[in-house]
Amino acid sequence: MAKKNQWKNRDGVVYSTNDDFEYQHDNSPFAETLGASSQNLRVMLDKKSRGGKQVTLIEGFVGSESDLKDLGKLLKSKCGVGGTAKNGEILIQGDFRKKVLEILHKEGYKAKQIGG
Repeated sequence: MAKKNQWKNRDGVVYSTNDDFEYQHDNSPFAETLGASSQNLRVMLDKKSRGGKQVTLIEGFVGSESDLKDLGKLLKSKCGVGGTAKNGEILIQGDFRKKVLEILHKEGYKAKQIGG
């Protein structure tokens, strides 16, 4: 299965007669992380498809996955709850919108609350 996905990313290279040929991928796996003051984060409460449980959702992070996970770890430890950080979103278990906003502002992030 992994080989099939690997070959889809060749971008037009079908065959090369050069024995030393190695395909160079243009896309780099590391995204450049914007500074804290340049981030536009949105903090909201989400209950959809979570069995009625509430989570605080932080969207809009632009940067690498490692920086996103570091910010998620900081927020989870300050709130004392679990959560996850992936795909540019941070989920914090429970309704911690006000506390998350305070922490983000203290760290220098531009963040605003969306919804009630």
